[in-house]
Formats: sequence, C-alpha cells, structure tokens
Amino acid sequence: MGTPFAFSMARAQQPVGKTPRVGILSLADNRDDPRWDAFRRGLHELGYLDGQNITLEYWFAHGDFALLKKQAKDLADHSVDAIIVDGVASGQAAAELIRATPIVIAALGADPIALHFADSLARPGHNVTGFTLIAPELAAKRVDLLRSAFPAVTTINVVLNPSKAGAEALFHITENTARLLGLGVDRVEAVDPEALNALSPKTFGRTGGSVLVLTDAMFWEHRREIVALVAAAHVPALYPEREFVDDGGLMAYGPSVPDNFRRAASYIDRILKGDNPAELPMQEPVKFEFIVNLHTANALGFTIPPSILALADEVIE
Repeated sequence: MGTPFAFSMARAQQPVGKTPRVGILSLADNRDDPRWDAFRRGLHELGYLDGQNITLEYWFAHGDFALLKKQAKDLADHSVDAIIVDGVASGQAAAELIRATPIVIAALGADPIALHFADSLARPGHNVTGFTLIAPELAAKRVDLLRSAFPAVTTINVVLNPSKAGAEALFHITENTARLLGLGVDRVEAVDPEALNALSPKTFGRTGGSVLVLTDAMFWEHRREIVALVAAAHVPALYPEREFVDDGGLMAYGPSVPDNFRRAASYIDRILKGDNPAELPMQEPVKFEFIVNLHTANALGFTIPPSILALADEVIE
C-alpha cells in the first residue's frame, strides 16, 4: 500500500463546534443489523449520539460487490473524518481508493498483513486498522468440534467463497485437519448470492455428510438461506458465528462479531481525538463463543453428546 501513512493531526482533531462525520461502508441491507447496533452501542458508551455530537453516514451495498466498489469511489470524494467498514470486501474496496481518510475494519476475516492492509499487527503503518476475526486455531477447532459432536460423520462439505482473500488459506487448514482425522473433504464454492441460491440440499445430503461454513460477509448476510438449505439436507453443520445458530443453525464456534463492532467504536473515538491509525494495533478477537441449538438438534433428530453440551457457552432450547 505504498509508504507509511502520514496522518494529519490537524485533520484528526476536530475544530470546536464541528460535528465529526463518520462514513459507514457495508455489504448489509440497512442499519437495522446486530453488527451496526453493536457499533452504535459502543459509540453511545463513549458519549456519542448520532445526530447530536456525531453524524453517521451509511453506504449500503445490499450484498452487491459491484455497487460496493462504486460506493467506495463515491465515498473517496465525500468529506468524512473517518470510515468504518464491515469486512474484507468493503475494506479492500475502501483501501484501494481512499489513502488519506482513516479506515477502521470492524470484522476482518483474513490476515491483514497478507492483504497489505498492515505492515505488522502491532503497527499497521497505513491509514487502515481494525479488528480481525481470525486466530490460528479457529479452523482446526471447528473441525474437531464437528467430529466430536458427530463421530459417525465421514465427510465435511466446506462452504467457502473462493473470491475472498484468505479463504484458500482457511480452506487448506480445514482440509488438512479433516484429513488427519480420517475425514473426506468436499469443496462447495459460492462467490455471490446467485451461486448460493443455485445450491440444493443434494449438495450436502449424502450419507455421512456434514457441513462447515467458512467466515464470509456474504454468507453472514445470507445466513438464513444457508441454514434453511442445510436443514433441508438433514445433515449436521457448524457455522462460524452465533447469528447462524440464532437463526436456526445447529452449532457455531467463533468470535463474537457484534463484540468486534462494539470495540471498533473505540478506534473511531481515538481517531477523532487525534490518534494515528497507522499506530493503532490490529487487534485479534478476544471473545469466542460455542453455541448449540438443542431445539434444532431435536427437530432434526440429532443427539448432541453431553460432553459437547458441557463445552457450550450457551445452549438454545
């Protein structure tokens, strides 16, 4: 991303009486979303209230990657004091075009160094910082939980978006872990909502089959459709975030996405008060959740071992 970001302190420190403006670039459909609710809650905890002492300007792409890139271009010409984005795609779209305005990524599901967002986690060195959703042990832990909960499983259908940066690395860790456990791996690709809609229960419904969905903003947005598809296939599944389970999925293990968004508010606050994003560390997740939906298990006729239920942070009944 070029030379280290030289942040203008004059730009960052707000003139007296000036209401800071924060641009929000997202693949979401609207602001009524648990992630952005958590972000606003984080701002409120820090004393900010939209429309009073801060202005939030929303740019929603409705899952449309072409529109996302157009909005990023428009946002580059729009005068805001900071920008917050929801994930890899919106982060890449913004970082490609916006080099002067600070960008905070709330939920980065890939390695920020590999994506050239940061020179290092401790000191990003550019105008992009934020919070990741990755930890080295996550992919292996998910495979282990799925196998432990359902020892009769022989194959894992791994759902990924191959166009997402970092997806291949996560897939290979998942695949290698599964192979070591004697499990077969089938790759199920979906690069956009149309590809998701083209999938059928037959994709997953073979005897001994199971499903593991990798982290992706588009999958999160369309989690209800994915959960319904897997339920129709009548196979066990493990998802990357608890919202899938809240919407009827069987099990989830991963970081709390809303918690990342709530924490991201603190970086917006620090930037508005003059901190340099180039020196704000990229933070890894601190809160992980293992959620089991026992109601879904019963509806599908699955028995979850007591040892797995004992590991759960929450059991939905």
